[in-house]
Amino acid sequence: MKDKTRIVLADDHPIVLTGLRNLIESEADFTVVGEATSGPEALRIIREARPDIAIVDISMPGMSGIVLTRRLTEEAPGIKILMLTLHEDRAYLRQALDVGARGYVVKRSAAANLVSAVRSVIAGGTYIDPAIVNRVLNRSPAGNRVSIRETRDLTDRETEVLKLSSLGLTNKEISHRIGVSVKSIETFKSRGLAKLEIQSRADLLRYASQVGWLSDI
Repeated sequence: MKDKTRIVLADDHPIVLTGLRNLIESEADFTVVGEATSGPEALRIIREARPDIAIVDISMPGMSGIVLTRRLTEEAPGIKILMLTLHEDRAYLRQALDVGARGYVVKRSAAANLVSAVRSVIAGGTYIDPAIVNRVLNRSPAGNRVSIRETRDLTDRETEVLKLSSLGLTNKEISHRIGVSVKSIETFKSRGLAKLEIQSRADLLRYASQVGWLSDI
């Protein structure tokens, strides 16, 4: 029998914690192994419980989720961090990615997206809330949904595919959006990642932030 995914929850609102716990434990393969209402308490519990993933609010008393994530990334890189927050502006998202968060979910869509986000992060992916992704895509000018930016020796198509991938779109979704086959998307992505020497989705997301692909978030 497969072990359950062990999760710690950290939010300074007890009502939110209760809702999160009910949502998480409605999944047969998830279990909550600790809860915290402040940054220092979250750090202590995560150190003791050694969960697979911690779901952390950005704004907590005593220590922000950003500082907490930075410390955990340095101390225990095997523990994945998923940010849950009210903030939808790019500054918070960039900070979260820069300190090592593997997921970013806004609270207003947690009921619909949190479980999927946890599964994506546990599987080794990086998750950005679709509401934020849609803001980026909807702001792009008509006829050029994704701004193309030359990056090293990437072709325009490789850049376009990698940018959409960094925003969380699947190969199938990218295929529909730009009108080429899924097989071609896989080829463009593979070539682009090889040129950039990027090995993981998390590295791609950090790179996207550094070169400005997420600047419209």
